Amino acid sequence: MAEDQATAAMETSAVEKQPETTVAEAPTVTITKRMMVAIDESDSSFYALQWVIDHFSNLLMTTEAAEAEGGLLTLVHVQSPFHQFAAFPAGPGGATVYASSSMIESVKKAQQEASAALLSRALQMCRAKQIRTETLVLEGDAKDMICQAVEQMHVDLLVVGSRGLGKIKRAFIGSVSDYCAHHANCPILIVKPPKEITIK
Repeated sequence: MAEDQATAAMETSAVEKQPETTVAEAPTVTITKRMMVAIDESDSSFYALQWVIDHFSNLLMTTEAAEAEGGLLTLVHVQSPFHQFAAFPAGPGGATVYASSSMIESVKKAQQEASAALLSRALQMCRAKQIRTETLVLEGDAKDMICQAVEQMHVDLLVVGSRGLGKIKRAFIGSVSDYCAHHANCPILIVKPPKEITIK
């Protein structure tokens, strides 16, 4: 009996001396709920959209489960602002020409039609795969407006196409994808088109 008590005491002390093991919680994976794709007239932006459709369509499908999770694709197009005047070099013979109201209306109408055509093409691509999609048309500098929209809409992932501008063009006119990579308030995916797509 003394042996049984000694054995029981040793087992109890052995159990007490074992360190407590806690199950570590698995890291939580955040599911991308809202994606934004910037669309312009370039083939590279439509290639980026097709890439998103091919690789993320399971997150953006229009099923009841996807709607409950909130998976949504936003297509954004930014129009350049129309300047109501054109200034020619100052000096003798220099002048500033102001556009008439009818000219302004016709230019804005043409911009709206071009935006509608671009977004219609993009929406058809999304509808073919039953992807929940919304469109957004903004006016201003594309780089700034896209970054502002990302912040205001709490976008989880921004996708832009790469036009493949050379160093000189990129230095003079800037790269929207490069600017967004440095200033957007969310992760950004820059989709580079294959070499078969020629960029002008």
